[in-house]
Amino acid sequence: MANAKLKRLSPTLQEHFHYNAAKAGEVERHQTVANAEYHLQLSRQSSSHSADSGGRVLPPVSSADSGGGAQSADSGQASGAGKKLWAKSFLNEKAPDLIVEKWLTPEPDRSGKFVLIDFWATWCPPCREAIPELNDYYEKFGDKLVVIGISDETEYAVRKLVNPRIKYSIAIDTQARTKKAVGVTGIPHVLIIDPEGIVRWEGFPFLKGYTLNAKVVADILARHSN
Repeated sequence: MANAKLKRLSPTLQEHFHYNAAKAGEVERHQTVANAEYHLQLSRQSSSHSADSGGRVLPPVSSADSGGGAQSADSGQASGAGKKLWAKSFLNEKAPDLIVEKWLTPEPDRSGKFVLIDFWATWCPPCREAIPELNDYYEKFGDKLVVIGISDETEYAVRKLVNPRIKYSIAIDTQARTKKAVGVTGIPHVLIIDPEGIVRWEGFPFLKGYTLNAKVVADILARHSN
């Protein structure tokens, strides 16, 4: 019987089938990474690359079970503008509060600035692919924009990732409170919030036709600055 079914059984039945939660979780985690890496390789081989995304067409990864068993997300919802989202839409609405369990870098001063929040995980290949570009936004727009990566993993897991190196602010919330408020089901998921707390961009940053890049960020900062 598959792990996905066994873990839903009662403790008595799990014992009957010799179910080991720790071993099953590790197997699922390996399957998660292998599956995501497979889709990443497929995306790199695609001949229909988007020019403004640096030749990458990356699938979001399901974050429904970040402890293992995540797969390429396929449950995105179309927003009012027709853009596919793997989260609730807050575009032009007040963003949910950012709840942080612990900052792994000094807490950034967000007053009077735009805030880019990236929901991510170390085991997610597209999330790691996004890090260099987020570093670039941090360096180019740091006077107006605060870049924050938030993961629901443990501090140990996040600190263990050293390549690529993250230059922007990082926090964890193992309870995923903000992530749940935003309804994130596929990562990476990005919000860009203006100084008044209104969401001005949202979504999967590599979505074809809606790619997030430096030009898009610059335009948002110019249009929504006071």
